[in-house]
Amino acid sequence: MKKNVGIKAIGLSFPSIRRSNDYFKEKYPQLFEKAEEKGLAKFFSLGESAPSNIFEEEMQPYLSDPFRGTVDRWVLAQGESSLTLEYQAACDVLAAAQTTADEVDLMVVASIWPEQIIFGDATFLANRLGLKGAAWNINGGTGSTPVALQAAHALVQTGQYHQVLVVISCTYTRFFDETDTIIWHTSDGAGAFLISSMESNQGILGTKVMHTGIMDVVSAKPVNDSHGNPQVRIQISNEANQYANILAEEFLKTCCEEAAEASGVSLGEIDFFIFHTYCAWFANFGARILGISPHKTINLYSHYGNCGAVLNVANLYYAAQLEKIKENDLVLVYGMGGAGVAAANVMRWGKVALGSNPLPDIKI
Repeated sequence: MKKNVGIKAIGLSFPSIRRSNDYFKEKYPQLFEKAEEKGLAKFFSLGESAPSNIFEEEMQPYLSDPFRGTVDRWVLAQGESSLTLEYQAACDVLAAAQTTADEVDLMVVASIWPEQIIFGDATFLANRLGLKGAAWNINGGTGSTPVALQAAHALVQTGQYHQVLVVISCTYTRFFDETDTIIWHTSDGAGAFLISSMESNQGILGTKVMHTGIMDVVSAKPVNDSHGNPQVRIQISNEANQYANILAEEFLKTCCEEAAEASGVSLGEIDFFIFHTYCAWFANFGARILGISPHKTINLYSHYGNCGAVLNVANLYYAAQLEKIKENDLVLVYGMGGAGVAAANVMRWGKVALGSNPLPDIKI
């Protein structure tokens, strides 16, 4: 008989610097004046003179805003890193679950991108946490969260491990120059799940994963900074908006419909949807594509921008905190990366403990 396995607790952390749009207006006034000629505007723009698909229809109201709907983002301060954020999220989730590091026999880490850029963060984080079990890295790009949940679920369900700590981080601001307007919509953060056995009928029911290699829009390039120190910079191709706008619908529909089918439910039976809201309009876009009410999802983009794979964790955390998700609700989680995977999980929500609120002064 298969075990019921799912999320037991969620932890979330953001760095200490809250950066508003005024920062960029005041520090880079000339860049702001020419914003429509730069990277962010090119990435989020119409392919033709009028919207040609649902993504562009939902994007259109934001085209008059140079920041494309971004309000606040969270940025690493000196002394902070993906590892420090991961450590905080992991400690919070263990405390919320009333579990010690000794009781975790596997940790899976997805860092977009890791502090230890060659080796990944897993073993370094495990050492800091005092874990004695296994620890390894997983990478599905910004679609990593559903994939990490799938892996943890399978490993606990088959009895190879009893409790798996899943840690997700994103530190975009380390990989874009401040003079690249793409950074205007990016944010840093980390989240964590504790995955273990659940009550009858609760937990992860089904998953669908697809690679997104057809997009081929993101690449990494080694460069030297002004002092000659080596750095890595992420580059987005000139065709990125065309691929993203068109393929976003295909990936979303396929993953969500097939994850629901694998779970033995219909999309209409699902109570709440968690999307990777990497832009201000993605929640509305997702709702229209799937034919669901916008009230069945959550959009907190204005509070933390695009923090990559952490969006799924953050949106789940606040949906649970705001009681938009309740025990035994059917929940769908969807994430996608431009150089990774598109993936969706369907789960029946259990008694999920929440770590401390990382944004206590922000009215969500």
